[in-house]
Amino acid sequence: MGGGEEFHKQNFTQSSLGRLLLAMQRTTRFFIVPGLGSSGPAHWQTYFERENPAFTRIQQREWDAPDKDEWVATLEQALAGEDLTQVVLIAHSLGCATVAHWAATYGHRIKGALLVAPSDVDTARFAAFPTTGFGPMPLQRLPFPSIVVASTTDEWASLARTRQFAEAWGSELVNIGPAGHINAASGFGDWPAGLALLEKWA
Repeated sequence: MGGGEEFHKQNFTQSSLGRLLLAMQRTTRFFIVPGLGSSGPAHWQTYFERENPAFTRIQQREWDAPDKDEWVATLEQALAGEDLTQVVLIAHSLGCATVAHWAATYGHRIKGALLVAPSDVDTARFAAFPTTGFGPMPLQRLPFPSIVVASTTDEWASLARTRQFAEAWGSELVNIGPAGHINAASGFGDWPAGLALLEKWA
């Protein structure tokens, strides 16, 4: 079981954000794992990259018709040579499924993972997209600490299904309320409260 569900609304001051960013630069390596289509310039994952040089985006060869095996292999290759005890993964949407499959395949222990708005890859709606191999969603406990961030109005996964993911993965569940798919379209560009969720791993 994870740490339970928290309804999360956090005010984060610029001074505390600055302290957090400085702490993040010391030892921890943050890897951003986008979903289908990658994350554009107005997306919070891109905001994270702009805020701190300790953040690196995992670059996939094919963003629009992804293959699970290729995405998982790319993630594994990107982490080769890293001190995994200092690695934090920051995933969104299909990136969360990629992290779950990667964990099920390799079993590596990392410092932690922030999993935001995981898409339900087992739905008919998801099946309409040109993706290969992402379903069924792995439901094994993750071998590292994790936080799942959920929205009550996510069109790509019901709150009940996201709770199921968090419980199966042993993740803390943070419910931020009606936030759509927690992406640029729902207003999540600059997202200091999202950065604050990483503080425990800084």
